[in-house]
Amino acid sequence: MTTTTFDTSSDRTAAGEETRTRPGLGVLLLGWICVLFGLVICVGGIWLIALGGSWYYGIAGAGLIATGILLNHGSTTALWLYLLIWAGTLVWAWWEVGADWWAQVPRMVAPTVILVLLLLCLPNISRVQRRRP
Repeated sequence: MTTTTFDTSSDRTAAGEETRTRPGLGVLLLGWICVLFGLVICVGGIWLIALGGSWYYGIAGAGLIATGILLNHGSTTALWLYLLIWAGTLVWAWWEVGADWWAQVPRMVAPTVILVLLLLCLPNISRVQRRRP
């Protein structure tokens, strides 16, 4: 009796070895989390801009949405875009509260956690990039 398995995340080469051509489940999950969080932050940021407040949340939310979309496509550009967003967040947080460590924590912890998760996904994304024509 033979069993058939369906692997939608990889292609088989002529030699029978498996190569990944799509991002793995973890990358896709992180991508969708970025898109969803980005939508919330961006919508709130647009409202804040309309009220005359900071543009940070609108820009960061849009960048997070774009990062999520790029992750879902398996693009390493997602990392570079997110690094830009993270650096912008660091500059904004420093400008807003200065060197006050406890005031920096709520502004930088979540973006840094996302950065670490993105870095953990990088080997999977790199494999996808190597296989694309």
